[in-house]
Amino acid sequence: MSRGPIPSNLQLLSNLPSRPVGEKVRFLGCVTSYSTESGCLSLGHLYPRGTNVTVLVDSNLLLESLTSETTRVGEYVNVIGYITAKQPSLILGTPAKETAQLSVQAVMLWSTGPMDIHEYEKSFDEKSSRQESA
Repeated sequence: MSRGPIPSNLQLLSNLPSRPVGEKVRFLGCVTSYSTESGCLSLGHLYPRGTNVTVLVDSNLLLESLTSETTRVGEYVNVIGYITAKQPSLILGTPAKETAQLSVQAVMLWSTGPMDIHEYEKSFDEKSSRQESA
């Protein structure tokens, strides 16, 4: 019997549409837009090549701790949160009027800081090849 919070599952952003609603996930994404009106970030990560998944992250629970760095377009951020919907309806106030494949309620969000994004992606390739050979 667990006495602590449910652990999150580290996922590539492109894998999130295959995860069930209600699952707690951790992922990295690049800020493509932020709406001060809705408090939502739009995140993407074009990996693996050919994917184009967009996630709408509701950051309203974290507004007091958000910084300009975590909402700046082009910045990579880490998110821990719960998948709340798939194919969410268009949210008014989303800057680019983007349509996201799913939405996530963030419970934690922080900047990745300086990191080698290619090493991060490579770690998923290595994890995937280890699972295939097992």
